[in-house]
Amino acid sequence: MAQDGFGRAHRRILQCAAPLLLAACEGPQSLLDPAGPSAQAIANVWWWMFGVAGAVLLFVVIVWLLAMRRERALPAEQASRVGRRWIIGGGIVLPTVAITALLVFGSPAGLHQLPLPGGAQDGQAPLRIDAIGHQWWWELHYPDTGLRLRNELRLPVGRPVDIHTSSRDVIHSFWVPRLGGKLDAVPGRTLVVRLQADEPGVFRGQCAEFCGLGHAHMTMTVRAMEPAAFEAWLQAQRTAAAAKPAAATAATSDDD
Repeated sequence: MAQDGFGRAHRRILQCAAPLLLAACEGPQSLLDPAGPSAQAIANVWWWMFGVAGAVLLFVVIVWLLAMRRERALPAEQASRVGRRWIIGGGIVLPTVAITALLVFGSPAGLHQLPLPGGAQDGQAPLRIDAIGHQWWWELHYPDTGLRLRNELRLPVGRPVDIHTSSRDVIHSFWVPRLGGKLDAVPGRTLVVRLQADEPGVFRGQCAEFCGLGHAHMTMTVRAMEPAAFEAWLQAQRTAAAAKPAAATAATSDDD
């Protein structure tokens, strides 16, 4: 009976802990639920760091438990040698290996975020979109068409997109967690980050730099569309933009 009671208590603990442990693994802003190569590279680095950190923690706990079981103290000379080994191993060797491994695994992930040559796919060059930060909204500008959107970013699936960030007032930070890394939008400067969506869907972007009282509301909707649907939408926007001056000219002529 006692064993059954322990088993039931153990299951309850796991049931309560599992949602907490897995709460950030999915969702519109989860970097652990990537939908593009840039975000996938970041997620891979995160999982490697998590695994290594867990292994180091487990090792330290085991060593600590073994040390607590020691019944008698070591001789002074032997204790000094053991202490030096731990200082060298834990204070020099382990951090050096960990930092080197992080650089080796992390650098390729960083390259995914850069607008490097060779990003063209099927003869198409990366699409350029300007993301301009304001207090407290995002202006998304498509330079090739003159189209400007407010808090809405649309991009084609499977095509690299170079986001050119800037700001009209204070420092903001452009970030779509499921598609790639974050990049500051700095007044007077233009910085570029590359995104790509591998699947259609709706994602959430936001400003990741505290920029004033309205910071929490500085979000955007990101829509990844199939290439044909994106081109059709873009053409519809061009047609609508071209019709506006004609309508305005006609209205002016009627007034005359």
